[in-house]
Amino acid sequence: MLIVRTPVRISFGGGGTDLPAYFERYGGAVVSAAINKHFYTILQTRVDGKVQVISADLRAVESWEDITKMHCQGTDLDIPLAVLQDVGRAVSVSMFLASEIPPGTGLGSSASVCVNVLKTLTSYLGLPMSKYELAERAFHITRYVLNKPVGKQDEYAAAFGGLNYIAFHPDGSTTVEPILLDEETVRALQRNLMLFFTGVSHNSWRILKQQEQSAKKEHGTAVEMLHEIRGLADSMRTALQGGNLRQFGALLHQGWMAKRQVSEEISNQRIDQMYEVARKAGALGGKITGAGGGGFLLVYCEEPYQENVRRGLRDFGVREMMFDFDFNGAQVIANDPFIDGDDLGGTRWTFAPIRSAAS
Repeated sequence: MLIVRTPVRISFGGGGTDLPAYFERYGGAVVSAAINKHFYTILQTRVDGKVQVISADLRAVESWEDITKMHCQGTDLDIPLAVLQDVGRAVSVSMFLASEIPPGTGLGSSASVCVNVLKTLTSYLGLPMSKYELAERAFHITRYVLNKPVGKQDEYAAAFGGLNYIAFHPDGSTTVEPILLDEETVRALQRNLMLFFTGVSHNSWRILKQQEQSAKKEHGTAVEMLHEIRGLADSMRTALQGGNLRQFGALLHQGWMAKRQVSEEISNQRIDQMYEVARKAGALGGKITGAGGGGFLLVYCEEPYQENVRRGLRDFGVREMMFDFDFNGAQVIANDPFIDGDDLGGTRWTFAPIRSAAS
């Protein structure tokens, strides 16, 4: 049995500066944390020469016989198909894909899928990859094979896990620097962070494309705000390392105010109202996760005021999601070839008919 899981992430600051249009000119940086909501792949060996992918989240099933002749773009399962083609090895497998988070929620789920499927196939084929190689390869597939206007932060967060300061250099290289905190500070940070699902899933590609076009301009509000957002990532790291969590919360607010000016689609009236209610109830800061427009509202709120925030947001029909940080990143959680005698891993399932109690 071969099972691989990969976390999604929450991004605190620096989002948008991980787009090539920005970091290739100025250098970018983000502060983010992987959380214990995961994407899973279960791989099974086939004997008929075909490849089958089943997605529980998209409710899609595709089978292919000759992967090299398939077109990735425009299909529901474009990410796993692109990974299969990029790996470039003949395989005959079935992969079952499932996530604890629905797609389009701003938690980097698309990157988690790409990293996860890539980790699964390279583990199955015995092609070891470092976390850096895994993240960079996944970014390459999404950006240059599928032509999605993505930045780099999500792939690195998924591959590495943990709470990190991730720097994107003009030469294209990336550096992941863990933000090392004492256990009490980590616990306090996790206790003071709240996630509320707005009820709106979204496609972030259009917003990201707009941000990238804005980042290419030498002057203008969007570029100026991205410069400010880039500096806030440094300030957030300093605040966290100093254990100054109230300052961190205030920097979240400052970053959200700047991010809203990068694109008019990042927020909307409902999101603004929700955020204002949370602030009046005691939250120090917050933001919409991901590119914006929907997904999860992240707020930083100390425990004595959290119930006020919950009551205030109840009228919007939002749901709170509890979480902890994930410090493992992409990992194989089960690989037992004994189950079916397959040296590469995998499993075969036998489905037995359900018998009634009377029988």
